[in-house]
Amino acid sequence: MLRFCLLIAMAMLLAACAVEDPYDPLQHYEQLEHTGIVVSPQPVGGRFAPIDRDVVERGRYLVEMLGCGACHTDGAFEGAPDTEKLLAGSATGIAYTNPLETRFPGVVFPSNITPHEETGIGRLSDSQVGDAIRMGMERHGRRRLYTMPWPGYTKLHDEDVGAIVAYLRSIPAINHEVPDEVRPGQRASLPFVYFGVYRTRD
Repeated sequence: MLRFCLLIAMAMLLAACAVEDPYDPLQHYEQLEHTGIVVSPQPVGGRFAPIDRDVVERGRYLVEMLGCGACHTDGAFEGAPDTEKLLAGSATGIAYTNPLETRFPGVVFPSNITPHEETGIGRLSDSQVGDAIRMGMERHGRRRLYTMPWPGYTKLHDEDVGAIVAYLRSIPAINHEVPDEVRPGQRASLPFVYFGVYRTRD
């Protein structure tokens, strides 16, 4: 009887060792210390009329309060925002499909929202910038950017949206091209975050 019990115990032990480790969906991620609030850049004199100073300052207040720099500034996801590229977009992407369900999610990179004509919002009309804020539309208006919290901005007053646009027009234009979107199923060559907390590490 004792021999039989020992055989059963050994068989159970061998079976337990043979079972694969359970899948850990976070094995390819590291936890980050995300910078929640990034100081917004000062308006540049000469980029707006003196009579509009109060509107521009209100826009700056709103951009800071809404946390725009926390996504649209390089390094902010890692807790070290690049102060030379405030609001000029990020080379760390954001997964817009669930990476815990698929190894290669879709990834977008927060855009350059400085007034640079080639890489930022310089060639967009005020209404296009307003649509991007309120409806999360990408720069050509073709689709919504589901990583941007635009549903929370849909009820912004026209005056507030106008102030944000005026402020974004007033800041330094920074030439910084962000990477192209990575479609679901493709492997991202650059790091990305999920929920702004976990970043890929391989």
